[in-house]
Amino acid sequence: MGNSLMNYLNKRLNEENSNKKGSSDLAGPVITISREVGCNGLKLANLLASRLNKQKMVTQWKVMSKEIFHESARELDLEPEIIRKTFKKTDRYTFEQILKAFGDKRYKSEEKIIKTVREVVRILAVDGFNIIVGRASHIIAKDIKNALHIRLIAPIDYRINTIVHNNNLNKAEALKFIEKVEKERIAFRKVLKEDDLREELFDLTLNRASFTDEQAIEIIEHVVETKQLLANSKRKMEYY
Repeated sequence: MGNSLMNYLNKRLNEENSNKKGSSDLAGPVITISREVGCNGLKLANLLASRLNKQKMVTQWKVMSKEIFHESARELDLEPEIIRKTFKKTDRYTFEQILKAFGDKRYKSEEKIIKTVREVVRILAVDGFNIIVGRASHIIAKDIKNALHIRLIAPIDYRINTIVHNNNLNKAEALKFIEKVEKERIAFRKVLKEDDLREELFDLTLNRASFTDEQAIEIIEHVVETKQLLANSKRKMEYY
């Protein structure tokens, strides 16, 4: 999927200035997942995509998260790690020094990087059939009518145990990891000026400790059906 995805996003970015498709009536369907650290958001997103792709849809659902940084970096001719650091740094002088280290030819302003990341998220949301994990996507796509915005939460003990299991850390290390990543996510949203996790922005909030993966997927599927998210996206059945 890698190269074809990057080529597609690059084409759409080039089209963005001349052809604004961003009507909230025509956009989507899109699902965004905001999550606390340790809620296995990516795992759930991949399970959900697999389940949705069993239906007869006009195209396949894809999960997007790190790909957003990779495509933004490609568009800007920068390393993905530089994009990540943009959203972690609160000291502007330090950030400018990082970029200048790559030379004048590859120097890009902070505003240009932020704008590009936002545009990539927006394109994925508008074009639809994407499950976007994080990246303030619930805010960037908040005006899209054909969207489902999910928030995953869990008690701290559940999240610590998840990190211990996923990353082979002890509990103290897992707690430090959670605190570190949560701070990075807050910094990301603040850079985008989208630091908003109000409950009313989400259609569905799930406590991961209360449901198995299968139960969580069934709940989300029910909400997708109830909200008629896919009403206009299923293939027409052929009868013989």
